[in-house]
Amino acid sequence: MKKSILFLSAAVGLLAATSCQNFKKGDGGLEYNIVKDAGAEKAQAGDLLSVDMIVTSDRKDSLLQSTYEIGLPQIVNIAPDSIPGLYAGDYNSMFKMLGEGDSAVFRLNLDTMAAKTGQPKPEFADKYATFKVKVRKHFKKGDLTDSALYAQIDEYFKAEIETLKQAEEGKLANYVSKNKLDPKKTDSGLQYIVKEEGSGNKAVVGDTVVVNYTGSLVSGKIFDTNDAELAKKENTFNPMRQYEPIRFRVGHDPVIQGWTEGLQLLNKGSKATLLVPSSIGYGERGGGSIPPYAPLIFDVELVDIIPGPAETPADTAGVN
Repeated sequence: MKKSILFLSAAVGLLAATSCQNFKKGDGGLEYNIVKDAGAEKAQAGDLLSVDMIVTSDRKDSLLQSTYEIGLPQIVNIAPDSIPGLYAGDYNSMFKMLGEGDSAVFRLNLDTMAAKTGQPKPEFADKYATFKVKVRKHFKKGDLTDSALYAQIDEYFKAEIETLKQAEEGKLANYVSKNKLDPKKTDSGLQYIVKEEGSGNKAVVGDTVVVNYTGSLVSGKIFDTNDAELAKKENTFNPMRQYEPIRFRVGHDPVIQGWTEGLQLLNKGSKATLLVPSSIGYGERGGGSIPPYAPLIFDVELVDIIPGPAETPADTAGVN
């Protein structure tokens, strides 16, 4: 799985700690290595932590989650021990060992988790899930009301999202430079590279297009593809899904503007890379595993163009 330079540089200290295998034993089979203790107050029940976190299993190529790939931290709510299902040495216990500025590596024993909770052991690991955690900020509950505490979280994330907004243009420029691309650019900000030229007429509004595609973040993280083998390799395979080319009617079916515009630049059989800024992608809200203000990379193959019915002025009114 391709990783970004940002991901590698941010995580290298924690990964090095794991390789040393310098774990201490805790309750419930929990193993831990405090990489950095900043000396701050540790989290208590009711507090929240903003963390960067990488989660892997004890299987090869087993990255399960990484906040570095989406560029936003995760908020962890420290639950009281009285909640049913919690036990000493569980997921909640890990974060009570940390405060602002701390970093650590934890290995959670999944056999213990299954025995203590009465739930089946997760299938993504043999025995351990490893959590590499760095605490950005500690939000202390204290005497604050829930509304006051979550207002702090809201303001915090507004600032984080503004940082993503300001960084977007640079991310795209770095991607182009790093991959030595020479894209064409449209007035909307869409950039594209035709890698294989097809033949015949280009798709137009009203046509139905049949498309193979892979979508990724600039970090290299693939968030969607219709390629079943690639989905399995990237640990995103969904057995309930049909992996086949997507079909949609240009200008009529709801897809992002970057697709509506980009696929009209291609003729049947073309293969291209579309670099889609968030303004014609998923915008300030993002969606699913796509963060706010995320530029997206789509590798597409226009398999077929099925001509649509003749358009009337009423049909095309309001189509972008």
